[in-house]
Amino acid sequence: MSNLNLKGSWNELKGKLKQQYGNLTDDDLTYNEGKDDELLGNLQRKLGKTKEQLENTLSEMLSPKKNEEKADA
Repeated sequence: MSNLNLKGSWNELKGKLKQQYGNLTDDDLTYNEGKDDELLGNLQRKLGKTKEQLENTLSEMLSPKKNEEKADA
């Protein structure tokens, strides 16, 4: 998942990240188009996760099926 393709759903994803990781600020979550790697690097430093872990977390948050399953639980 080298290109996150976040542009369309970034505001929704940003809200989910702030809920899950309360220590993230708006500055931490500033997304500039074409700078996915920079964003991931900033999140890696802030959260102490690997790039792969973050990519998996973001994919899960964007996955409608997983979100529906969580809502049904």
